[in-house]
This record gives sequence, C-alpha cells and structure tokens, in this order.
Amino acid sequence: MPLIIPKDLPAYAALENENVFVMNTRRARTQNIRPLRILALNLMPTKIATETQLARLLANNPIQVQLTLLHTKSHAASHVSGEHMAAFYKTFDEVKNERFDGAIITGAPVEQMPFEAVDYWPELCEIMDFTRTHVYSTLHVCWGAQAGLYHHFGIHKHPLEQKMFGVFPHRVLRPSNPLVRGFDEVFWAPHSRYTGVDRAQIDACPELRVLAESSEAGVYLLSTDSGRQIFVTGHPEYEKYTLDAEYRRDVAKGLPIAPPKNYYPDDDPKKDPVYRWRSHAFLLYTNWLNYYVYQQTPYDLDSLSTVEG
Repeated sequence: MPLIIPKDLPAYAALENENVFVMNTRRARTQNIRPLRILALNLMPTKIATETQLARLLANNPIQVQLTLLHTKSHAASHVSGEHMAAFYKTFDEVKNERFDGAIITGAPVEQMPFEAVDYWPELCEIMDFTRTHVYSTLHVCWGAQAGLYHHFGIHKHPLEQKMFGVFPHRVLRPSNPLVRGFDEVFWAPHSRYTGVDRAQIDACPELRVLAESSEAGVYLLSTDSGRQIFVTGHPEYEKYTLDAEYRRDVAKGLPIAPPKNYYPDDDPKKDPVYRWRSHAFLLYTNWLNYYVYQQTPYDLDSLSTVEG
C-alpha cells in the first residue's frame, strides 16, 4: 500500500518520478482501509527536503500510511513560503484532540543551545507529552532524540570536541529486537551533530535499551521496552547528497569543517559520495511501522491510553 499525501505537496512529484508508490488523498478515500495515521513534527529549516526524505521512507512498505505534517506555532519557518506552510502543515492546536498511530519528531539545528533556550521548547514539551497519551509509537530523530531523552528521562546532551560528521559503521547489540530485524550485524548510518548523549545516564535508566551503537559515533538506536518511545541519534533519512550540501555550505561560510568521514571515496570531496546507508534506513522505518505501529496499535485509536516509557 502507498503513502497518502496531497498531490500538490512537492514530495508527491519527486517520489512519483522515483517510481515510489504514492497516492493522493482523493483516491485513498475510495478504498475501504483504515490507513496508519502518522504525525510528523518537522523542525528542520529545510522543510521541503525533509518532507520528501520522510515521505520516501514511509512509502516503502506494504501498509497504507496517511501523513500529517506539523510545525511549531511559536517559531516561524524562514526557509519556505508561508503559502506552503498554510497549505500542507497544521499546528498543534489543530491536532491536539486527535489520536495517531505513530509520530516522528525530526532534528533541528539548535543542538548547541540549552534546551530551555530554544524558543519553541515549551511547545515542543507539550507536543512530546501529547505523544505519550495520543500516539502509539514515537520515533525521535537526531536533535529530536536528544530532546526526547532529556524531556522524558532527564538524560543530558554534551558538546563534542569536534562535529560528528560523516557515515559510520554501527553494530547491532540486541539482534532479537524487532526494530533491527533483518539488519546486518554491522551497518552504516550518517551523523551530523555537535553534541552527544551520555551513555552512562542511558545505562542507568531502567526504561531504555540500547539496540545499536558505533565505536566512534556512540549510541545510535535505543528504545523503551514497549517500543512506544524510540530514539535515533543519527540521520538515516538523509539522501545521497545531503551531507555534501552541508559540507559545501559550511565551506562557503568559511567555517572550520572537515569533509564528512567515510562518505567520499578516499575522503576526497572532489569524488562522488557513496550512498551506503539507504537499505538500513528503509528497513528501520519499515520495521518501526510494521512491528511497533501496525502490529500493535488498536484499530480504534480512541482506546489509546497513557504510555509508560
């Protein structure tokens, strides 16, 4: 089954050109199927690029998925038109009385700021509390993972000596967990961040389980036992040239940035990067949708109760 998104959303044409199965809302209404309702809080400034990245991963599964895009009311988007936001996004006030099978909270380029200094932090906390009672399983990505770990479990982030930037090998620690079902023992995933999370605090938290980590990039994938709170510290949704664009942007700004590790052949930015994490990204999102959303969520979303962990 396809991903259900408005036909006018830029991601629709982009994915259709890639031969990815997407369905417009009008056609979906003619099918007697209850699609999975997925809420995506997009905190990235590159709204359209992130929409497309998430849509691509959600579409690669046999389950019909209806995507609702959410933005913060307390922070105005500056890299996309107001018309786009008005046409395709909702605010929390518009969805706070609804229930969803799953939710995604993206990263944001604010990781070097204290959480409480982020202008939309109070609103984000309200949304994260909402996911515990109105969403069956929530996937937190990069800074979204750090924010969720801090808000729900009091786990702090800390600055790194240099930016964790590149594509790194990771090892599966709990191969029996459904979220990593089908993963290779070692797989690749991209990171782009200046901060990390405290592994000792994670190990001391009885609600959390580390599922995969990197000897260089640290903890990558962790979850509560129930799988209703899942955290990914990297960016599996990144496309082939996303890290390249970030690197060239920082070089153009004169920032002290090294080429992303394990990304260009021989770490040479003049060479075409190697897209080595795509299959893992698709499998991660497929496993999440299947084992922690589709297989577990009640048919009647109104029966959802408060989540523990």
